[in-house]
Order: sequence, then C-alpha cells, then structure tokens
Amino acid sequence: MSGPIEIQNLKSRDPFAEADEDSGQTTQTQEYIHIRIQQRNGRKTLTTVQGIPSKFDHKKILKVIKKEFACNGTIISDTESKGMGEVIQLQGDHRAKIREFLINPETGLGLDEKTIKVHGF
Repeated sequence: MSGPIEIQNLKSRDPFAEADEDSGQTTQTQEYIHIRIQQRNGRKTLTTVQGIPSKFDHKKILKVIKKEFACNGTIISDTESKGMGEVIQLQGDHRAKIREFLINPETGLGLDEKTIKVHGF
C-alpha cells in the first residue's frame, strides 16, 4: 500500500451548509408559490398568493380569478409587500381553487404541483 487511504464517508459534512448561503436561500424561496390564508374580522378571510413567476401577467391572472371564483381581489405591489414580490390578494378562502387553477394546464397556468405550498389552518 502506498499513500494514505482516504475514506469519503468519515468526513464530516453539513447537509444544510448550502441552504444557509445567502444566494441559495433567495433562489429557494423564490421558486415556490405560497398560498396563505389570513383571518380578518369575524368569519371573513383573505387568501394571498405569493411567488407567481414574473413571466405571467399578474393583472390578467387576477381578472380571470375574480371572474372564475366570483370574488374581489387586488395586487399588492413590491413596495407594499416589503420585498415579497407582487402578491395577489383575494377575498374569501380560495386555497383549494387557487391551487387547482395554478396546476391545471387547460384552464389555468399549468405550473408544477411540487412548487406550490398551501399554508393555513
């Protein structure tokens, strides 16, 4: 035998080291679409959709969603959302319907189901 034997398995490796880097963290959070619900007063709720890719026109998406779901909604701009990008805000609880709309290739946007995270209750 010549030279030291190097065993790869014995080296200590932090599996979360890449995730802690600033550049890796920002790309990770931007590739997901977050659907959240917020409680207003009483039984009233708001549904927020954050992270829709910028290649889509948010105003057209909002117009179709409002007509399809029979609800009102608005777009919260970058300055108001404190760095979260443009956020679509809808009146009422539409988490399941929004998820189906984003996934459906015929009537919706046809996005990947793995990139959508639904939060709340």
